[in-house]
Amino acid sequence: MDVSQIAELSTGLTTMQTNNEVNTLMLKKTLDSQASVATQLINAAPSLPANPAVGRNINTTA
Repeated sequence: MDVSQIAELSTGLTTMQTNNEVNTLMLKKTLDSQASVATQLINAAPSLPANPAVGRNINTTA
């Protein structure tokens, strides 16, 4: 194996490792952002009425 090939392989592996670290960090930030949005959506949902029967039945007879 030529010395230049070893240097090229080392550079390529270092670049690949850096790219993997960046991709992992971006994935973590995206998942954190999605978790935050999901939490906001859950908190924005209206609470159930005090009487659970109200608003859940439809009168189909006329």
